[in-house]
Amino acid sequence: MRVSLCVVGRLRGGPEREILDDYLTRFDRTGRALGLGPAKVIEVEDKKGGGMEAEAKLLRNAIPADALLVTLDERGKLLTSPEFSRKLGNWRDDRRQDVAFVIGGADGIAPNLRAEADFSLSFGKMVWPHMLVRVMLAEQLYRAAAIQANTPYHRA
Repeated sequence: MRVSLCVVGRLRGGPEREILDDYLTRFDRTGRALGLGPAKVIEVEDKKGGGMEAEAKLLRNAIPADALLVTLDERGKLLTSPEFSRKLGNWRDDRRQDVAFVIGGADGIAPNLRAEADFSLSFGKMVWPHMLVRVMLAEQLYRAAAIQANTPYHRA
């Protein structure tokens, strides 16, 4: 099952980029034998300043056809890491070819795009910087694969 992180904004070089790339590489290596991955990041940028609606249009164009749409949103469902791992495994077992995780810009995700989501995931009631959410999601993808592979990374 291919994984796309469809995100608003460009993540330049620096510590966040290094951590993101590291966790996505780990996910790809661990997940390959489990039918998870590869993962890729698709960045979109609204250079005209059209706000959330313009970002939503760009994000829709970035989402692979027929992908399961998952939004990252403070109003989404809170899951433990094992629950997230099971959900990812269930989507794979349901023969989903693609899952797209959507991370909005500084103002979030447009309500109409949020309404289209098959699932909405929250990393807590606090609002996180959208660039940091990428890193957090990448780590949780790797952790989910590690849980399924029964490696010692996740110590519950």
